[in-house]
Amino acid sequence: MVGFSLPNDGLRKRGYIHNLPIENRSPVLPIPPKTISEAFPSTKMWWPSWDPRRQFNCLQTCVASAKHTERIRCALGRFGDALPPAVQKSVLEECRKWNLVWVGKNKVATLEPDEMEFLLGYPRNHTRGVSRTARYRALGNSFQVDTVAYHLSVLRDIFPNGMNVLSLFSGIGGAEVALHRLGIRMKTVVSVEISEVNMTLLRSWWDQTQTDTLIEIADVQNLTAERIELFIRRFGGFDLVIGGSPCNNLAGSNRYHRDGLEGKHSALFYHYYRIKILSGAKGKLFRHVRKALLMKQSSSLTLKTEQDPSNNSDKDSLDK
Repeated sequence: MVGFSLPNDGLRKRGYIHNLPIENRSPVLPIPPKTISEAFPSTKMWWPSWDPRRQFNCLQTCVASAKHTERIRCALGRFGDALPPAVQKSVLEECRKWNLVWVGKNKVATLEPDEMEFLLGYPRNHTRGVSRTARYRALGNSFQVDTVAYHLSVLRDIFPNGMNVLSLFSGIGGAEVALHRLGIRMKTVVSVEISEVNMTLLRSWWDQTQTDTLIEIADVQNLTAERIELFIRRFGGFDLVIGGSPCNNLAGSNRYHRDGLEGKHSALFYHYYRIKILSGAKGKLFRHVRKALLMKQSSSLTLKTEQDPSNNSDKDSLDK
C-alpha cells in the first residue's frame, strides 16, 4: 500500500509475486494503526524521549525472557535520570531486537500473543488454545492480513460468487482470514500445511466462520500432479493459488543454516512454482523475503513482484 505502514511491518523485507491487477486496490477496513503509539496508546506516558521507535521490528517466533526485561529494569533503576549514553544504546538495542514496549517507569515488556494477533490483523483469540510458545511461533511465521487483503481486494469484483483457493504453506490461515475480511466467499479451500498446531488453529477458525469446504493436506510434497488433477475435476479448478514458503535458510533471527533456496526449508519455494503450473489457477500470489526473489528470477516466471507495501517503497518490477 503506497503510503501505508504498519507498526510491526516497518522493517520487514517482504516481496509479493503475483499476477493480480494493481488498479482499484483498496485497504480492508478498519484501517490498522500506523505507529506503536497508535496501536498501544497506553505506552505513551512511559515512553522515554531517547527511544525514537515508531514501528516495531519484524515480529519473531520467540520473545525476550523475563531475565532480559528484568536486566533492563535494574540497569535503568541504577542510574535514574542520569542514564549514560552507553546504557541508553544498549537498552535501545534490546528493545529493537525483541520489540519491547514501555509499560511502566523503567519497565519494558514483550508483546503478548493477543497483541501480536491485533498487529497482524487476526481476530482476537485466533491462536488461543495452544501453548504461548506455539502461539508466538505461529504468529511470527504468519501473513500480515491487512497487507495481503490489500493485494487481494481486486478479487471482490472478479469473483462475486466466490472462488476456489489452493492455499500453500497456509500457516494459521492469513490468506483465508484476508479473503474473509474482504467478504469474498471461499467455496473450497485446499490447505497445505505441515504443522499440526497451525492446522488446528486454521480449522478452528474455519468452523467458526465458514460453511463451505476445507480440505487439509499435510505435506506440499504429497500434492502430486494426480491429486491436483483430481481436485480440478472435482470442483472445476482453482481460481487462486496463494502461499509463502518457509524462509528459514534465508533470513530472520533463527538458528537454521543459511543455505539460500537450496536449504532444507527454503527449497520448498520450488514447489509453489511446480504447483502453480499444474493448477492453471487464474490468480496467483506468493510472499517471500526479498532476498529469495532476487536470487531466483526465472525467465519463465512471468509474474509481477512488489515489495511489501508497508515498507513505503515504490513498486519493484521483476517481470521477465
